[in-house]
Amino acid sequence: MNEKVKTITGVGALTAIVVILQILSNYVAIGPVSITLALIPIVLGAVLYGPLAGAFLGLVMGAIVLTAPSTQLFLGYSPLATVFLCLLKTGIAGLVAGFIPKIFKFHKKFAVILASILVPIINTGLFALGFILFFRNNPTFIGYAEASNMNIVTFLFLGVIGFNFLIEFGVNSLLSPTIYYIYQVIDRKYYREVD
Repeated sequence: MNEKVKTITGVGALTAIVVILQILSNYVAIGPVSITLALIPIVLGAVLYGPLAGAFLGLVMGAIVLTAPSTQLFLGYSPLATVFLCLLKTGIAGLVAGFIPKIFKFHKKFAVILASILVPIINTGLFALGFILFFRNNPTFIGYAEASNMNIVTFLFLGVIGFNFLIEFGVNSLLSPTIYYIYQVIDRKYYREVD
């Protein structure tokens, strides 16, 4: 199969998976923020097809995040900052993941594992930074923080990010490399049969 056709087909399939997983994730929440399952196909797309594919898949996920019920609190306070943050955090995470295999091209297994670890860290880290920059004065979030006897930054890390990040990190760190290796085995078997 032509490499360009393979890339277009692969990115298209992963885009559909990102959309489905993120729509499901929009309605599966532990605490006030949804668990992000769509990071897995972003890592796979970035590792298999490069930084632009990773960034594109991240932007698709960010666009779907904008439809999440939990995002309405952000949109009501600052629509522009919300759109910017949702698109930026996952787009950059996917872009960075795509560069990892290029940097560690002789250590593919390490690159896949590192990309799987970095994507949730970058995604959540940029969310935290954006929250502090754009939303720390949101009266609704301040009210939640005060009701929990926390300041806004503590509330962000313990109330909003904490448990959700640990689940996202664990799931992504385990499943992304596993699915990647399964794909590699199937891909090699397919090409042996075609030749």
